[in-house]
Parts: sequence; C-alpha cells; structure tokens
Amino acid sequence: MQPFTFNTVARVVSAAGAALSLSDHCAALRVKRPLLVTDPGLIQIGLVQPVAAALESAGLQVTLFDQVREDPPEATVEAAAKQAREAGVDGVIAVGGGSSMDVAKVVAALLGGDQTLQSMYGVDQVSVARLPLILVPTTAGTGSEVTPVAVITTGETTKAGVSSAVLLPDVAVLDADLTLGLPPAVTAMTGVDAMVHAIEAYTSRHKKNPLSDNLARQALHLLSRNIRTAVLDGGNREARANMLLGAMLAGQAFANAPVAAVHALAYPLGGHYHIPHGLSNSLVLPSVLEFNASHASGLYAELAEIVTGSPVAGGDEAKTQALIAALRSLIDDVQLPATLQQAGVKEADLEMLAQDAMLQQRLLVNNPRDVDYDDALCVYRAAYGQAQ
Repeated sequence: MQPFTFNTVARVVSAAGAALSLSDHCAALRVKRPLLVTDPGLIQIGLVQPVAAALESAGLQVTLFDQVREDPPEATVEAAAKQAREAGVDGVIAVGGGSSMDVAKVVAALLGGDQTLQSMYGVDQVSVARLPLILVPTTAGTGSEVTPVAVITTGETTKAGVSSAVLLPDVAVLDADLTLGLPPAVTAMTGVDAMVHAIEAYTSRHKKNPLSDNLARQALHLLSRNIRTAVLDGGNREARANMLLGAMLAGQAFANAPVAAVHALAYPLGGHYHIPHGLSNSLVLPSVLEFNASHASGLYAELAEIVTGSPVAGGDEAKTQALIAALRSLIDDVQLPATLQQAGVKEADLEMLAQDAMLQQRLLVNNPRDVDYDDALCVYRAAYGQAQ
C-alpha cells in the first residue's frame, strides 16, 4: 500500500433542522459575534432568516453579509472581510452553496491575521490561524463544507484557488430541510457535480487511497440512487438527505484524492460562458471518460454497477461503456443539456477553450491519462456534438 495522508473536518452533524441549533456549536467554539455569509437569493426566499433568528435568540450578535454571487470575485471577499472587521466578529458561519462557503473560508482566514488574499493563492500558502468556522450547505453538490479549497474569480475569465488545511471548518452541518426548495435544474447540476467528484477521486492518479475510495463508492451509490427522485420530487426528504450526505462524502473523497480532467475542461466553460460549474462538469463528463477509458477501464468497471444499479456483463471495457451509457442516460433523465452545442457554446471557441484548459495543470496531473492541447480539443469536439 502506498503511504497516504487523509484530512477532513473535525465534526459533522447530519440531521433535519440542525441549522436551527448552530448556537450550540458557536458556544462550543466560544463564538459570540458571528459573521453570517450567504447570498441574496436565499435571503429572498426566506431560507436564512430563521437561522439568523435562532442565533440571535440565543444571545449571539449576528453580522449578516448577503452579497455573495456565483463565482465570487475578489471584491466580494474583501467586502465581506471589511464588514466583518468593522463589526469585530469572532467567528464565521456560511449558509449557502459553494460560493458562500468558499467566501466564508477565505474570510475566516483573512480575519485570522494580516495576510493578504493574493498571498494565499496556491497550495499551503495560508500562514495564519483562521477564526472559528461553521459551514452549512444548501445545495447537494460542491462538498465545499468538507474541502480545504476555495475558488475565487480573479479576472474577467480567470479563477484562482486557495488550498490549505486551514480552510477545513470546525463543523459541517447537513440539514436536508434547507435543500427542500432547491429547483430541479439546480438539483440536477449540483448532483452531477457531486458524482463527478466521486468518479474523479476514485480514478485520481495522485493521492488515491483506501479511505477516499470507500467514500467515493458510497457517495456514488447515494447520489446515483437518489438524484432522479430529488429532481422530480424536490420535497422528498429522504432523497434530499441522501443527496446531501452523498455530496459531502464525495467532497471528503476529492479533498484527499484530487479531481482531474473533467474539472480542468469545465473551468473554461464557466469562465467564458458563465455556465454553472455543475453543468460544465456534466457537459464534458462522458467525453472525458471515453478519452480516459484506455487507461482507467479497470477502475471505471468497478464503478459501473454502482451507477447502473444492476449487474453488468463482460470485461472491463464493456463495463466502462456501460458506466458511460448510464451517465449519459442519467444526464438526459434529469433534463440537462447533453452537448456543448445545446448549452450555447460556439464551435469556433473550442480551440480557445482547449488553450485555457491547458492552464489547469494542477488538475490535469491527476488525470489517469495525460492530456495535451490536441487531446483537450478532441474532447471538446466530442462533447460539442455527442449524441444521446
């Protein structure tokens, strides 16, 4: 067995209504003046107000920052940190999707000392001890509540990541009640995103280990069994809870066995077309798996029956094709676009996208098969016109 290191959040709480008891965790962490990070959409639908009210009724002084948007820019992070400093907060809570949790992570680190945001980008560059941090996801997809990574938009089409164990929260709270109002399209996109995390963690060239493997398999089992129900019947608490747990398990897996080419090719789609991250992953997933099949069929074969839910006959190649077919069928069932063309991507931009994908070397090195510019272009072309 290869040596490995496994890091994850210290405490996970999974229970319906758990978000209304955040004051207990604040008390344990000696937090009295938390910054509550969220987005305008969740405020508009009234999801966050009961959580804030419960904190305040417990005697906590809450500072609300509700201006997080998708693909948060540096200005949003700096604005949140400024508001937090002025309020004298002593802890950070996020209630929201991956963007809100990413902002909360970085803000907690910025408030822990005088290190600048720009100096935190990269791997293990955070040199301060963050403030206490509690993360509460409202989507079942990113797994950000258990990952040591935050992705921030740095320019018109560019992003940068902060990757440090310092960003792992003190507590991750899974409350399926917060996901009951998630629209079908968002449920589908975030659900497939979580499945990609599990698949790429299981096949990662570097740092793949027995713990991440078990987490990835269990995550894929929960997600593939429940995503259709969650999309079609958003009020199904059992399906919602299973999706939330599956997304977290996938997050724990890829936090330790990092993702690869699917994510590398998805990022340029988000940067240039502002396609949501989960959909970007979904659009290139089958084509990347086809490309990787020659080098990862043994591993893909092990995942095939988990996703299909039934025995698959044949050898590794046949099982790999069954896995890819099952994923294509799932993408169709949850009514996501099947091709880049359907998602509005211009064929003339494929070369530009392939060039940008080559900038994601930190992810591409984890892919089971080496990926150069020509390979990326071929995958994009397949994803552009692939048929269901």
